[in-house]
Amino acid sequence: MSLPILVGNRIRSLRKAKGWTQEQLAEGSSLHYSYIGGVERGERNISLETLEKIVLALQVSPMELFRVELDADDDAKAHRKAVDEHMSMISCRSTEEIEMISKINQDIFTAIDNKR
Repeated sequence: MSLPILVGNRIRSLRKAKGWTQEQLAEGSSLHYSYIGGVERGERNISLETLEKIVLALQVSPMELFRVELDADDDAKAHRKAVDEHMSMISCRSTEEIEMISKINQDIFTAIDNKR
């Protein structure tokens, strides 16, 4: 699979994890929704400046954008989707809220580990 298709699929996955339409991503990145569709299908050879607009709109790091699954099985894909959804939920929160969520998660993980 080509890099534009892999990146396009990743953008689609991150957008859907946020519950956004192509129109919402287009508005947030100051691009046209049909252009976003072309990017997601791997039909556009986009510039780094355009990638930056998309990264900023999605509120993810460039590293997160390029975290692509080459030949992942269904379990790995489901795992990545769940992680993406959680990242989307906390990415717009304040540092204080994220630290609070981390402490709560740690308590949950400890309880799960203790039941094993």
